[in-house]
Amino acid sequence: MKKSIQLAGAYIGTIVGAGFASGQEVLQFFTSFGVIGFAGAAVATFLFAFLGMQITQIGSRLQTHSHKDVVYSICGKYLGIAVDVIITFFLFGVAVIMFAGAGATFQQQFGIPSFVGSLIMVALTIFACLFNVERVINIIAAATPVLIALVLIIAAYSLFTMDTSFAELQAISEGQKSAASNWFVSGLLYVSFNIVCGIPMLAVMGGTTKNAKIAGMGGILGGLGLGLMLILINLGMFTRLDAVGSLDIPMLYLANEISPIIGIIMSIVLLAMIFNTAVGMLYGFSVRVLKPGTPKFKGFVTVVGLAGFAASFVGFTKLVGTLYPITGYLGFALMAAVVVAWVRGRKINHNEQLEKKAS
Repeated sequence: MKKSIQLAGAYIGTIVGAGFASGQEVLQFFTSFGVIGFAGAAVATFLFAFLGMQITQIGSRLQTHSHKDVVYSICGKYLGIAVDVIITFFLFGVAVIMFAGAGATFQQQFGIPSFVGSLIMVALTIFACLFNVERVINIIAAATPVLIALVLIIAAYSLFTMDTSFAELQAISEGQKSAASNWFVSGLLYVSFNIVCGIPMLAVMGGTTKNAKIAGMGGILGGLGLGLMLILINLGMFTRLDAVGSLDIPMLYLANEISPIIGIIMSIVLLAMIFNTAVGMLYGFSVRVLKPGTPKFKGFVTVVGLAGFAASFVGFTKLVGTLYPITGYLGFALMAAVVVAWVRGRKINHNEQLEKKAS
């Protein structure tokens, strides 16, 4: 059980980044649909648990050290190439969003110009990628329980201090920009792009244990943890939608409403999660192109990091609302392939059981 909990924590830490923890993703994908957005969050919770279980179990069975093995096992040779390209591209895209999210956080909380905040995050990320990546990520991942506690506090505070009726909040939500055409598609999209982002780490995490049941339980617990955070963040923002609907970092605003100290703690934890995700994405993208530790790799990481800094000027909210839905639609192929692999696996197990009974 201890190993499953460790895997669950790593799963949550991989998925939670600037968009998730800040509330901006949740705002566009769920809160903007009003009350029915909670149904979308429930759909997302189920899929996070199911897909996390499947991918970690496949990683365990293959004893993989790279997402390539899992992708090609699930998708086959030709579709696997396309999905691999999508994942590699998205790793860079998420790194850009993390840089933009860091800039928005520095500006909203500390009044530092967003480009300066982004540059600080880029420099720290490049530095970490060139040295001890795993140690840095493990240290920062310790912030995950603190983030969960803060999300719970903010959600409870928002619910008990709301001074707008649900009918008025529903009307406000109808004026919000949504990432998809309806709540159900939005829930599917949200999981889709997050799984595209998370599969490199999920596959490798599964490969750290030979027991597929333990790996699968880690995926389930991690998925349920993500779903709980998703629902709590959605609750906190929906009950205060009149105040946070137009903000880049809505959860940070709510944290500061409770207390300036809570706001500072939230901003530090948020920046830690952003840094954690940025390092994972930039490093994952770079090792997919070049072998780590070489002079060429170091130069490549630096160039890609600076390119990400330039791309971050598009703006955090715009990047989340544009890149994530596009990647989500592309990621449907991966989700469908995982479901097909699950069905095939069940048929094989069923046939093996029938053969044993017959013999």
